Amino acid sequence: MDPLTPCTLTPLARIAHPKGDVYHALKATDEGYAGFGEAYFTTVLHGVTKGWKQHTRMVMNLVVVAGEVTFHLHDAGTGRTASHTLGEGNYARLTVPPGWWMAFTGTGAGTNLVCNLASIAHDPAEARNVDLSTFPLP
Repeated sequence: MDPLTPCTLTPLARIAHPKGDVYHALKATDEGYAGFGEAYFTTVLHGVTKGWKQHTRMVMNLVVVAGEVTFHLHDAGTGRTASHTLGEGNYARLTVPPGWWMAFTGTGAGTNLVCNLASIAHDPAEARNVDLSTFPLP
């Protein structure tokens, strides 16, 4: 993981099964678990970037369950942006604590599906959004 801490990239188990594989995401005993508020899914089309968003209280635990997505994390204090691509070739969970700006780009050719196992229920008052041109994408 790039020194943009305290974000954490955790490899996840993928268990092969003849009737369909099992993909682990998050257990209450895992590092990065910060409670449970809601789980939601979002899609992002190939070549499209969603963001920038900064949560003030939510811990995001992000898993790409189909396709491939590149997450961009920006530290406004240092002006640095790091990217991490998750999906079939890198099945992992990205834990993003409050305070980090995040955008994400669909890099897979088909459906790109992200699951956020969020620490709190959605609350539009606890997040800020700015235009994509606000911070550079790597």
